[in-house]
Amino acid sequence: MNKRRFRSLPDLRNYREHLLSSSRKRHLVSVSAASCGRAAGAVEVIEAFEREIEKRGLEDSVELRVTGCHGFCQFEPDAVIFPEKIFYPNLTPEKVPRVVEDTLIGGKIVPGLVYSEDADGKIFPYLEDLPFLKKQVRRLLDRHFTLDPESLDGYVQHDGFRALEKALFEISPEEVVNLVLASGLRGRGGAGFPTGLKWRLAREAPGEEKYLICNGDEGDPGAYMDRGLMESNPFSIVEGMIIGGYAVGATRGFVYVREEYPLAIERMEKALISAREAGLLGENILGSGFSFQLELVRGAGAFVCGEETALIASIEGRRPFPRQRPPFPVVKGLWGRPTVINNVETWANIPPIIKEGPAWFARVGSPTGRGTKIFSLVGQVRRTGLVEVPLGIRMSEVVEEIGGGPASGKIIKAVQTGGPSGGLLPASRFDLPIDYESLQQAGTIMGSGGLIVIDDSTCIVDLALYYLKFARDESCGQCAPCRLGTARMVDILEKMVDGRGDIEDLNLLERIGRTMKEASLCGLGRTAPNPVLSALRYFREELEKHLIENECPAGVCRALVSYEIDSSKCALCRLCLESCPADGIVEMEDGYLKIDVNICTGCGVCYSVCQDMFSAVRKIPRKKVKVQGE
Repeated sequence: MNKRRFRSLPDLRNYREHLLSSSRKRHLVSVSAASCGRAAGAVEVIEAFEREIEKRGLEDSVELRVTGCHGFCQFEPDAVIFPEKIFYPNLTPEKVPRVVEDTLIGGKIVPGLVYSEDADGKIFPYLEDLPFLKKQVRRLLDRHFTLDPESLDGYVQHDGFRALEKALFEISPEEVVNLVLASGLRGRGGAGFPTGLKWRLAREAPGEEKYLICNGDEGDPGAYMDRGLMESNPFSIVEGMIIGGYAVGATRGFVYVREEYPLAIERMEKALISAREAGLLGENILGSGFSFQLELVRGAGAFVCGEETALIASIEGRRPFPRQRPPFPVVKGLWGRPTVINNVETWANIPPIIKEGPAWFARVGSPTGRGTKIFSLVGQVRRTGLVEVPLGIRMSEVVEEIGGGPASGKIIKAVQTGGPSGGLLPASRFDLPIDYESLQQAGTIMGSGGLIVIDDSTCIVDLALYYLKFARDESCGQCAPCRLGTARMVDILEKMVDGRGDIEDLNLLERIGRTMKEASLCGLGRTAPNPVLSALRYFREELEKHLIENECPAGVCRALVSYEIDSSKCALCRLCLESCPADGIVEMEDGYLKIDVNICTGCGVCYSVCQDMFSAVRKIPRKKVKVQGE
C-alpha cells in the first residue's frame, strides 16, 4: 500500500513521472481475481504462477499482476499475457507450467489452451480476436486488464487523478458542472436523470453543508456491474467523487455498499485508506485549498435501499423507509442537507469526462443516451459476462453477436432487462435500440444494467412469479399499493402455476399492476408489476395456456407437467430409479422402467439425471396422463 503523501500538484506529477520512467519487465501476466474469478479458482492459479516464475528464475522479466474482473465470467479464471495480449481462459494450476514454458519462455501460444468455440477447431488466441469483444466499446472495462485494484501507484501510473488535477487547478467548480452537463451523461443507476443537471441543482441549493453518496447497493438478481467496478477499479470512483464534491461544494461523501459484497468492500476500504494517506482525501487536497472526506458505509442488503431516500435513511441509522418526494435529495437529503446521489458507474465515468472532454464522451451512444453502458449479460446464452457497449446498440447485437445466441437446440424468446423492476423484451423486438426511452416505451426499463436471456425452456409465468416474490419480500411494507399488490399478484401467479387459475385472473393482474404503478410511494412499488405487465403484453398466449388448457409450454410448472420413460432410448442404467426421492419409478416384467404417475411428485430429478446421457425421460403435459383420483 502506498505510503507517499502528495502535498502539492508538483508532488503528484513528479511521482507519476517517476513511475512511468521505471523499468518495465518483458512480460506482464494479468490474472482476473474478482469475486467470480476467485470462486472459479483464481487464487490457486495465481499461486501456481508464483511458483513457476520463481522456479524458473523469471522474476526480473515477468510481472505477475492480480487484477479485477476482465468481464469473461464463464471463462474464469483467465489470464492475459502482455504485450502480446494472449488470452488463456479457464485456467487451472495444472495448465500454468505449460503457459510459462511455451509463452513466457518460448514466445509461443499454446493452441490447446487458448479460446476456441467453433466445431472446426478455429482458435482465438488474442484479445482482439474474441467474438465476445467485437461489438464492445470498453472505456471503463478495458482498464481492468492491467490495473491492480489495490495499488494507488498503479492507478496513478495509468493516468489516475489527472482529471482531478485539471478540475482543481485549471477550471472552476461551475465549469466542471457544465462539462458534465455538456457530456450528456445520464444516471447509470436506472432512472437516467441528467447527471450534470442534478449537480447544478445541488450546487445552487441553499446551505453551506452538502453531501455526496455513491449508491453501491446493487440488489438486482443477475446484476453485478457495480460490484465489478468496485472490485476492479475503486480509485476511479474515489476520484470521481472528489471531483463531484469540488463541483457542487460538498466536503463529505459516503460510499454505500451492501454487506454481501465482501471483496468490493475490502478493495473500496483499501482505496480510501490509500487516498487518505497520500493526501488525496482530507484537508487541502494537493494544496488546492479544497477539502473532502469520504467514508464507506455497509448496507444490510435490503433491496429497497437502492431507492435514494431509503438509502439516506439507512446511512442516518434509521429503518430504510422511502419517503414522499418532493423535496428531492438535491434540496433536502442526508440529515436534511442538499445531497447528490449517483451510482457506482456514474461516478466512474466522471474522471474520463473531465480528462478527455464532453465531446469525446458523446462521440458514442444515441442522441438521447451518450456514452457507453455496462451490462451483465447472463442467462441462457452461449457467452456470458460483463459487457460495455454504446447506448443505442440493438438488443440483437448484444444477444446474438456478443452473447453468441442460444445454446444448441434452443430458441431465445426474451430478455429480462432491469431485474425485478424491469420487464420482458421478446425476441420479436430485438431490433430495438438499448436506450432509456426505447426500453420504457416497450414496457421495460434499463435499470442498473442486468440483461437476463431466457430461451424456450423458461416458463414466463414461473419467471414472473420469481420476481414478484422477490419484490414482495423486499417491500418495506410502508404503502398499501405495494404491500398488498405484490402479495395479491403472488397469490394469483401461484394459482396459475398450480393449475388452479381462472382466465379472469389475467385482467385482475393487469388492474393490480396499473394501480401499483400509479399509487405506490417509491420506485420499488411502481416498477414491481413490470415483469407481469410485460408478460401480459408480449406472452399472453403462454399465460392463457396455463389457465385454459392447464399446460405449461416450457414444461416447468410441476403441477402441469408429468414424466414418462421412452423404453426405446432407455439404457437400463437405473440412475433414475436410484435417484427418485419418492420411489415413483417401478421395474416392469421385461426389465424396463416405468414412472408411476400416482406416486410421482413432479420433482424432475429423473429427468435431470437422464438428460445429459440418454434423454430417455421426457416431459409430457400432465393433462394427458390419467392419475387416480383426478
